[in-house]
Amino acid sequence: MTPKNRTKSDHSLGLSTLQDISALILQSHDLDETISNIVDMVAERAHSDVCSLYLLEQDLQTLTLRATRGLDQSAIGKVSLKIGEGLTGKVAEEQRLMAIEEPQSHPHYRYFSETGEEQFHTFVGIPLFDRSQSIGVLVIQNRQARVFTAEEQATLTTIAFQVASIVVNARLLDALDSDALSTLSSTTDATGRRMEMPNLEQDALRGKVAYPGVVTAAVNIIDQHFGFADIFDECNIDIQTELNRLDEALRKTRIQTLYLEKRVADRLTQEDAAIFHTHLMILEDRGFIERLHELIEERHSAPYALKKVISGYLKAFDRVEDPYLRERAADMEDIGRRLLANLVGKNTEGLHLHHKGILVAEKLLPSDMAILDHDMILGIIIESRETNSHSVIMAKALGIPTLVGVKGAVSTIKPDATIILDANAGCVYQDPSSAIIEEYKRLEQDRLQDQQQLSALRDVPATTRDGQRIYLRANIGLVSDVSVAKRSGAEGVGLYRTEFPYMARSSFPDREDQYQLYKKVVEDFNGLLVTIRTLDIGGDKALPYFTPPKEDNPFMGWRSVRVSLDHREIFQTQIEAILMAAAHGPVRLLFPMISTMEEIRTCKTIVQDAIAQLENEKITFNKDIPLGAMIEVPAAVRLAPHLAKEVDFFALGTNDLIQYLLAADRSNPLVQSYYDPLHPAVLLSLESLAKTAQQNGVELCLCGEMASDPVCLLALIGLNIREFSLSAPCLPRLKRFINRIDTGIATELAGKILLEAESSTIRRILEQAIEQFPPAEY
Repeated sequence: MTPKNRTKSDHSLGLSTLQDISALILQSHDLDETISNIVDMVAERAHSDVCSLYLLEQDLQTLTLRATRGLDQSAIGKVSLKIGEGLTGKVAEEQRLMAIEEPQSHPHYRYFSETGEEQFHTFVGIPLFDRSQSIGVLVIQNRQARVFTAEEQATLTTIAFQVASIVVNARLLDALDSDALSTLSSTTDATGRRMEMPNLEQDALRGKVAYPGVVTAAVNIIDQHFGFADIFDECNIDIQTELNRLDEALRKTRIQTLYLEKRVADRLTQEDAAIFHTHLMILEDRGFIERLHELIEERHSAPYALKKVISGYLKAFDRVEDPYLRERAADMEDIGRRLLANLVGKNTEGLHLHHKGILVAEKLLPSDMAILDHDMILGIIIESRETNSHSVIMAKALGIPTLVGVKGAVSTIKPDATIILDANAGCVYQDPSSAIIEEYKRLEQDRLQDQQQLSALRDVPATTRDGQRIYLRANIGLVSDVSVAKRSGAEGVGLYRTEFPYMARSSFPDREDQYQLYKKVVEDFNGLLVTIRTLDIGGDKALPYFTPPKEDNPFMGWRSVRVSLDHREIFQTQIEAILMAAAHGPVRLLFPMISTMEEIRTCKTIVQDAIAQLENEKITFNKDIPLGAMIEVPAAVRLAPHLAKEVDFFALGTNDLIQYLLAADRSNPLVQSYYDPLHPAVLLSLESLAKTAQQNGVELCLCGEMASDPVCLLALIGLNIREFSLSAPCLPRLKRFINRIDTGIATELAGKILLEAESSTIRRILEQAIEQFPPAEY
């Protein structure tokens, strides 16, 4: 195929298509209408003669034509094929995009007379996924020979993700209605429950840290139950009046949802506001509305009908532990509460805080965070345990100290009481003794004084007492982290976790979307180095529209670079966006969880493919950026001499490496004591890696919280590691500590502790040495 045969539609299949598909949700009332509108739009934007959508039936073996533009409409619902049958079945079986010229010559081609198909010269099939399980195939066909660019293929893949999300949401509502939710998740109440941490202090409530910080303030308690407890059925209702009440409440709630979306987008980002697309889908869902109408027509009042329908959904959600589905329960509860308020005439503006303070709630819904005045929230305490709920993600983006999973907070904490929220230690002190209050006051005064001194060090380079230069960079995940990093004096970014901005999105971003995000981060650091890690999903990090399959041990399963290499279109799109952003400042490209030579070589091949694609499109980018491997599994440590010949730098991920080396999950309270950064096996592994990097002229940056402990930092400097990346707020204090260290003494200490067999002895040796260090010179 020559370039002149290519149809130029890059702009037609761009960001506007993704946005317009989101808008279609508002114009469609059920799944069939939505997907019909989508195939019409995609066919038009892609300049294709045919766009069809096949969905997997409940038997998980049969694909059925559910919507088409270009084929005979009477074939919808009639044409079916098995997984692996025909080109469409092959796409579902292999779970990868297939772009084929002259498809009728392909050995898997099958002709369906019912569709009125003509002879097509181009076939593109894109799989639809839910948690890595095929749920359908989006098919594009052209009568003329046509080459789809890599960018167009990536956009079609993103559209397929959006369609999959719509299908999953619609089927979820249907499954809940038929009490069939158990088929959507293999987890049960008896599995997967986290054990509660023991209450170590009688007067303290405990929870899990979502965002660190310490606050002493009065509380604002939101004791806002779902609102249905006082709703009873009414007799002698007028059916039409109740239907009219419901329709008006739905109309108001949709308008409010659009307002909430805009408010969150203005205050935070469009990504944070994406959750309200899901809310609109539910409010427009024909099945949801019909169930409400049916109950009203049975002579139940509209509020009671809403109570029965929403409560039925919530009860079904309560039976599963799957965090993805539980998050949907919070969305359903949010919608139900706002609908009820409009039905009974309550003030839906609600949740006005009368004074600055610490917000205490059983659950904080996305609309709550959208409505509240963020300047009035000094801290947040939540009883529910969802650390990745949309409201908690917003709190993190705003930098508000937050604890989740604080059992009994609403019922135990007294209204307007002054409490201490220690979101560093995970404690809440209610009715604290005078001794505790005085201690925290003293700590606060010391902290403010110390903060003033440390702020003066922001622009001072980190140097040891004997003049050795140490580089302190920041780990970031959100755009809001950039300002914190700059205030803390970070010398650029050692680890940009690109998966974090997408956890609150409803669909995967296209290349332009990613480019604009990375460009902003690079430009904000004004010439300082930014190391961008490609997507690291799986394990404890799932995207709502790209959830990994259930695995017995997800941390050792299908995650990180393994996912990326299995979805090359998405991977290459991200790499292209990073290369484009690199034209605006110094950037390094980092590949996570490398464990084989084949992986790193394949990654480099995809980088070359991305370069070729950008050159072909004549787009400005920087191809001369350093490539690096994340060393976070034991295999990579042993392979380091070979990896050093393939990359320009190593990023040492101690958080994962330590738990893999010691078989100790750092988030599991039962084995937390086994997770020890100063374990001899850990230090010997780090020594080996540091030597390999130095011998091969490869830069080494340690990215992990190990370096935030001064005792560990002393050992690391002694092992000849000179570049660190960690949470930005830690940097000023560590900068001052580094100035107390003499590298000669640190090297002697490293030689001594490497001979020890017990971590307790190693820590004691290092602590005793620190006691003898002189004060910092700055």
